[in-house]
Amino acid sequence: MTMYLFKIISLLGGLALFLFGMDVMGKSLERLAGGKLQTLLAKMSSTVFRGLLLGMAVTAVIQSSSATTVMVVGFVNSGIMTLKQAIGVIMGSNIGTTITSWILSLSSLEGDSFIVQIFKPSTLAPLLGTIGIILFMFTKSEKKQGIGTILLGFLALMTGMDMMSASMEFLKDEAWFAKLMVSFSNPLLGILAGAVLTGIIQSSSASVGILQGLCATGTVTMGTALPIILGQNIGTCVTAMISTVGANRNARRTALVHLYFNIVGVALFVIIFYGIGIFFPWHMLGDTAGAMDIAKIHTGFNVITTLVLLPLHGVLEKLAYITIPEDAKPEKEALLDSRLLGTPAVAVQRAQEIAGRMASTSREAMDLAMGLTKSYDPAVMDKVHNLEEKTDKYQDALGTYLVQLSSQHLSAHDNHCLNTLLYTINDLERIADHAVSIAKAGKEMYEKKINFSESAKTELGVLERAVHDILDHTTEAFINQDLYMATKIEPVEQVVDGLVREVKSRHVRRLRGGQCSVNYGFVLDDMLTSYERVADHCSNIAVEMLQTAEGRMDAHGYLGALKAGELDESAKYEERFAEYKARYIFPKEKD
Repeated sequence: MTMYLFKIISLLGGLALFLFGMDVMGKSLERLAGGKLQTLLAKMSSTVFRGLLLGMAVTAVIQSSSATTVMVVGFVNSGIMTLKQAIGVIMGSNIGTTITSWILSLSSLEGDSFIVQIFKPSTLAPLLGTIGIILFMFTKSEKKQGIGTILLGFLALMTGMDMMSASMEFLKDEAWFAKLMVSFSNPLLGILAGAVLTGIIQSSSASVGILQGLCATGTVTMGTALPIILGQNIGTCVTAMISTVGANRNARRTALVHLYFNIVGVALFVIIFYGIGIFFPWHMLGDTAGAMDIAKIHTGFNVITTLVLLPLHGVLEKLAYITIPEDAKPEKEALLDSRLLGTPAVAVQRAQEIAGRMASTSREAMDLAMGLTKSYDPAVMDKVHNLEEKTDKYQDALGTYLVQLSSQHLSAHDNHCLNTLLYTINDLERIADHAVSIAKAGKEMYEKKINFSESAKTELGVLERAVHDILDHTTEAFINQDLYMATKIEPVEQVVDGLVREVKSRHVRRLRGGQCSVNYGFVLDDMLTSYERVADHCSNIAVEMLQTAEGRMDAHGYLGALKAGELDESAKYEERFAEYKARYIFPKEKD
């Protein structure tokens, strides 16, 4: 009894180390890939076949079909991906996840050659682990440390696998265990066992690894392994199904397609394979299964199922629509899906996209508002208000999401992006607020029949052109994370400040000469204040991008040093300032 207790403790320890190594490998690979995962999945899965290839590649990288499927559900829920695009990715993820079983099957390599010996886990895992700890502890590069973490994860994975295999060897002499394995040769019991185990640990790769570990007992036959592997493919759908709680209809359909794909695949395989066995017995089912055999079955089933069902992807889509029919009630778009927080690099990129939309919305609101000062239109006024309300919603959604995201383990690059977003969304929202102020000034001019002099109109035209350009520069720099474009914004902001001061001075001179009314001055002052502050917010965004990306000093310190000629880029700043000052000039005043 004591021996059994120690063996069970060793088994649980091996399982813990195995699952930990798999988790570390997957998350480290995901961080190394960064936000490219979203770009690949959402923008390049235009056809089902391309989605299939991308699903295979991404799942092979992050070592988890469940993680890929949950990510896809989040994409569909957010409107990034259509259900049709998602189907191919889901099919590909089932094939991509089999790469883990091939890695684990290295333990079954046999032979005395140097190549075979070097690739045996007993040699390869310690070797890679040694390289990993050197990279992790003695390098400063985040990328190298990430690679080191992956290698350490591999060491933990293989060590856990060896511990599980060693702790389960005693089971080969246990009659009850041999009887249990024989009972799983019954397709229904085997499928149920595989589905339940995988559903509990929510990873088909891990459950396949456990099955490969059981092969060390010598009691696992091909007839036992086959139905268990079939059940594991159904059990892996549990994670995606759970993730759809609170999701929209298309997201729920996506999880159902994953479930239907595996259920139909298993059903067809059982009917055809065991149906043939009735007339032509499969003698190989009585053979003892090894780790390599498990990998072959796992891969073979998923490849065959995909080849059969790929042409029928439209049927799976229709089946999902029949299960969850359309509803006349429109669904609210999930701008930022919490499911993506499980893959922080993807979540950061998604937040950047939404912030980019916010930037474009603020710019559109300001462009429309400036038009209202020349030709007032109530419909345009309403649109400006609607756009401003939209930026408020963006700010609320992003603020909450970014706080949640900040608690995740992020790479240095993603952390920089997160900080930039946290500090800039308020500036983007304030730009829209100033657009409303400009629009109200236009409304006041219309209602009070205020008409500026031709000189004032010309001067405002020059100023508004500069404001329009700085908004364009800022939006482009922010959406594309273009640091070069960001360096062009501060010189324009300084020019806008100068133009505002000059407009005010000229207005005062016209006021003294009786060429302008005092009442006009109040409206003009409101407009000038808004334009100046819009330029200030653009400057804040640009400076935050630059200092966050390059680890600079605080914003005020940076600007002071830049204008004082203390930085390397100060010369370029002066050159651009002179260029923009010459571009935005007022005509000479008449005597």
